[in-house]
Amino acid sequence: RYKASDLVHRLFGRQALDHWEAAALVLGNETLTYGELNTQANKLANQLITLGVGPDIKVGIAMERSMQMVIGLLAILKAGGAYVPLDPEYPADRLAYMVADSGITLMLTQSQVRSRLPAHDGLFTLELDTVDLSSQSSANPDVAIHGENLAYVIYTSGSTGRPKGAANRHLSLHNRLAWMQEAYGLTGSDTVLQKTP
Repeated sequence: RYKASDLVHRLFGRQALDHWEAAALVLGNETLTYGELNTQANKLANQLITLGVGPDIKVGIAMERSMQMVIGLLAILKAGGAYVPLDPEYPADRLAYMVADSGITLMLTQSQVRSRLPAHDGLFTLELDTVDLSSQSSANPDVAIHGENLAYVIYTSGSTGRPKGAANRHLSLHNRLAWMQEAYGLTGSDTVLQKTP
């Protein structure tokens, strides 16, 4: 129903151009403008591309709620990858299972979280609070992604056994958000409490 070319990270990029100085992200006393968030996500996305991230490549993200977490999620999408959120508060055996089951080879995290994560052969870990991205381009990455590419994988609660990964496409993500905006008549002056897994 909605255009397959309207991927969420591209729509964000357009918003950033139109509202460069407006607040995009607020956490406590910290604020990032659309321009700052887009620039930082682009730098990280370009780094991720050099590490082999591209369409349908899954990237784990295990972080405390922070500006860095949002930058990481957006960067993974901009690089063409699919994020796999891993709650660092989960038990170590659950995290180890999710890492192995998802097949991720790259994990974004923070230095204060890294020690809580399970060691896994072949898993490269990037700490977003210590990585130097100054040499990376701030330009939007030019990655060929379409609506059928994977956007993210979320794991079920595992209440009936082991958790299972549910894969979601870019088109599904966009359709859900576009439908919600249309159905509820949302405008730029609205605030939405999004309560999802």
